Amino acid sequence: MTADRAPTYVLYQRDDCHLCDLALEVLASVRAPAFESVFIDDDEALEARYGTRVPVLRDAARGSELDWPFDAARASDFLSGGA
Repeated sequence: MTADRAPTYVLYQRDDCHLCDLALEVLASVRAPAFESVFIDDDEALEARYGTRVPVLRDAARGSELDWPFDAARASDFLSGGA
């Protein structure tokens, strides 16, 4: 990844979120490519969109999202372009 290109993946999460910590563990276990962590706590628009759904992994290139709960198999499938 070059410095001028943003990561394709974004993980929307909250501060002090145990489910978000679990999602990070799953993503680490599947060796997910670089992603941006976006905390929704102080953003009204993101809170409205993701408030009850976090953690959510978004593929910005495809516009698709993977809602929690997800395991290693679902995460791998999503990251490889599947559902």
